[in-house]
Amino acid sequence: MIWHNQTMVNEFILLGFTNLGQLQILLFVIFLVFYLTTVLGNFLIILLTGLDSNLHTPMYFFLQILSFAEIGFVSAIIPKLLVNLLSDKKTISLLGCRAQIYCVFFFGVMECFILIVMAYDRFVALCNPLRYTVIMNRKLCISLVTAVWALGFPVASIQSTWLLSFPFCRSNEISHFFCDAPPILQLACADTYSFELFSFIGTFIILLCPFALILVSYIHIISTILRIPSVEGRWKAFSTCSSHIIVVTLFYGSASLTHLQPKSSSVPGNKHLLSLSYVILTPMLNPFIYSLRNKEVKGALIRLIRKKICWCLHNFKA
Repeated sequence: MIWHNQTMVNEFILLGFTNLGQLQILLFVIFLVFYLTTVLGNFLIILLTGLDSNLHTPMYFFLQILSFAEIGFVSAIIPKLLVNLLSDKKTISLLGCRAQIYCVFFFGVMECFILIVMAYDRFVALCNPLRYTVIMNRKLCISLVTAVWALGFPVASIQSTWLLSFPFCRSNEISHFFCDAPPILQLACADTYSFELFSFIGTFIILLCPFALILVSYIHIISTILRIPSVEGRWKAFSTCSSHIIVVTLFYGSASLTHLQPKSSSVPGNKHLLSLSYVILTPMLNPFIYSLRNKEVKGALIRLIRKKICWCLHNFKA
């Protein structure tokens, strides 16, 4: 098929939330609070697990990587959204769009695979506790994290480069609040079937294969927990992985509804709401899930606060 009126697009217009008028100021305040809470909460997790020697274990090392990925993911989207909510010209440059797509895919893939690594860590800890320190040694932990990073680069590079290589002739208006593949494809004036097939298969593999592996891990974990004779012992064992289960459910639930939803059932307003839960709510809730439900993290936070108070009092007296 020959397309006419192809234009060189230098920037896109992001239409998400443009029809809300004065409510955009309220949304700005809400999203700013959510963003700061997400960044500060995840940064606090990184700080605590780095400074407190009691948290220098594989589980918290992987939690550091998850928190880093969460900060990177929201920072790729929310700052530009905040600027656009206060601006009359709600645009993003082609380079900015490419960078946003790259970061969203990169950090999204990182999150998917670090959650597998965390599930494997809990599997070894509960199903093979006597050999835990031998299996989850420093070399293996670094290798697993390196693999998580390495998997993100090719996926992000291929998706961002291929997606923006299409000619655009319909418009430069993206019906979303950030640069996402489906609304950008609607603007392309070329055959996008190959990209859409690749993208769907890739999303299916990146989302459902890790989830399947996590599910298998937890089947073994639950089977092991049920063999513990005392109720107290079962609860203690389950509490070590309950936070991870909640995070996995939130992440894969919202991500699957967002990315695996059929086109025919995708309504723009619903798509925006699903994307918000995936982009903002899940990363914001993760630090609370891991801190409020975890005695070790709460203990580390209390020790850090006490140390800072003592330091301030000492300097004040001096």
